[in-house]
Amino acid sequence: MTEAQLRASTASRIQAYAGAVIMVAVSTLIDLWIAPKWGTAAIDMVYLPAVLAAAALWGIGPGFVAGIAAALAYNFFFTEPVHTFRMNRVADVVTVVVLLIVALVTSKLASAIREQARLAAAHAARNATIAGFAGRLLSSSSESDIAETACNELQRLFDCNAMVVSGLPEPAILALAPPGNRLTPSDIAAAALTLESGEPAGRGTSRIQPAEWVFHAVRSSDAILAAAGLARDDGRAPIDDNQLALLTNLLDQLALALERARAEADRREVGSLRERDRLRSALLSSVGHDLRTPLTGIIGAAAELRRRGANDAPLVAAIEGEAAKLERYISNLLDMARIESGAVKLKMECVDLVDAVSAALKDMRSALSSREVLIDLARDLPLVRTDAQLLHHCLINLIDNADRHTGETGGIRIAAVEVEGEIRLTIEDEGPGLPVERERALDVFTRLEGSDRKGGAGLGLAIVKGFAEAIGAKVTGGNRKGSQGASFSLRFPKALVVPERVNAG
Repeated sequence: MTEAQLRASTASRIQAYAGAVIMVAVSTLIDLWIAPKWGTAAIDMVYLPAVLAAAALWGIGPGFVAGIAAALAYNFFFTEPVHTFRMNRVADVVTVVVLLIVALVTSKLASAIREQARLAAAHAARNATIAGFAGRLLSSSSESDIAETACNELQRLFDCNAMVVSGLPEPAILALAPPGNRLTPSDIAAAALTLESGEPAGRGTSRIQPAEWVFHAVRSSDAILAAAGLARDDGRAPIDDNQLALLTNLLDQLALALERARAEADRREVGSLRERDRLRSALLSSVGHDLRTPLTGIIGAAAELRRRGANDAPLVAAIEGEAAKLERYISNLLDMARIESGAVKLKMECVDLVDAVSAALKDMRSALSSREVLIDLARDLPLVRTDAQLLHHCLINLIDNADRHTGETGGIRIAAVEVEGEIRLTIEDEGPGLPVERERALDVFTRLEGSDRKGGAGLGLAIVKGFAEAIGAKVTGGNRKGSQGASFSLRFPKALVVPERVNAG
C-alpha cells in the first residue's frame, strides 16, 4: 500500500469513529429533550438506532465505540446518581450491557453482509471482465489476431506489458503489447519451460527468477497451446496474488479461442484437401477412360501393321511397346482412383508366389526382351493368402519400375525367402539407387531427384503401396546392400502365410 493510500485509509477510519460518536451525541440531545416531558423509561431505546447505524455503516470498530459511548452517555445523564458514572440499579447495568451486546452483534452481522456484498460485486465484476474478454476474442479469427487482442486486453486489465508466445524448442512471439519489447535469454528459457511443463516460470516464481517476464501456460484439456507473459517496466510483480484467479480464467478463454481458431483452420484445410482429392479422383477416372479407347485403337492398328508385314518392323514394335507402356500407366491411373474411392473388392485365395512371378514376367516379356532377369525363389516357399489380381498389379509395377531405372546392360533380380514366419518377395535393380529421402518413393506422384528414380510420375509405386495395404502386406524400399541399385520388397506377415499342412493337403 502506498503512502497516499495509507493516509486516505487512516482519514476514513477517523471519520467513521467520529461519525459514530456524533450519532451518539445527537441521540443524547434527543433524550435530554424527551426526558423532562415524558420521563426516562424509554430513553435507552433512542440509542439503539445510533448503535445499529454505526455498526451497519462502518463496521465492528465504530459500532463498538458507539455502543460504549451510548452506555456512558446513558449512565452519565439518565441513571441515578445523575452526572456520575455510578449505577445503583441493576436495570441500569443491564441496559448498558445490552447496548454493548447490540453493538457487537450488529457490527458482526453488518460486517458479514458487507463482505458478502463485496464478494458478490467482485464476482460480478470478474464475470463481466471475463465475458468482455471472451467477446473481444470472438471477433478475431486467426491465431495472431487472437493473440494480439489478448495482449491488448491483458495490458489494459492489469496495467502491465503483455505477450503471447508459442512454439518449441524456440518460443516465437505471436503478439506483444506494447510493441518494442524483446526477450532476454532468461525470458526465452522461462517461456520454453512454461510451454514444456505448463508451470509458471520467470520473475516472482520459483523457476528462472532472473527473467524479466513471468509466463503462465495457456492450456487446453490435453495440450499446452501457448504461454502468456506479463511484466512491468519498474520490475515489480505484474499481478497480485488475489488477481491470479482472474488471470487463470482469462487464459482459459484465450485457450478456447486458440482451439477454435486451430479447429477452423484444420476444417478449412480438410475441406480443401477433400475437394482436391475429389477433383484429382475425377480427373484420374476421366483421363483414364477417355484415353483408353484411342489407345486400344493404336494397339490394334500396330498389331495389324505387324500382321501385314510392314516394311519398318522396328518402328511398329516401338509403337506397340510404347502403347503397351501407356496402357499400363492408364491402368495405374484407374487403379489409383479405385483405391482412393474404396472400390477395391478383395478376393482372398491361396497363391503360389512362383506362379505369380511367372505370370507377371510373362505380361512384361516385351518390355524385358533384352533384360537379364535373375529369379531366386526358395523351393520350399509356402503359399500366401492374398488377392491374385492385386498381387499381379503389384509385381507388374515393381518389375516395370526396376526395368525403367536400370541401365541398358543392368539386370533385375527377383528373390523370395521366408524369414521368421513372414515371406519377403524382393525385386532389385542395378541402377544408381535411392537418395536419402527414399521413404517418399511410395508417395503418390513422387519422383526422386538425384537418383535413378527419374521418368514417370511415381504413380506405379503408389499403386504398389495401396494394393499391398489392401491385401494386408507391406511394401518397403531401400538400397541394395553390398552392391549398387535399389531394392523394393513385398512383405507378407505370418497371418497371410499358409501353414505347411494346409499346403500339403
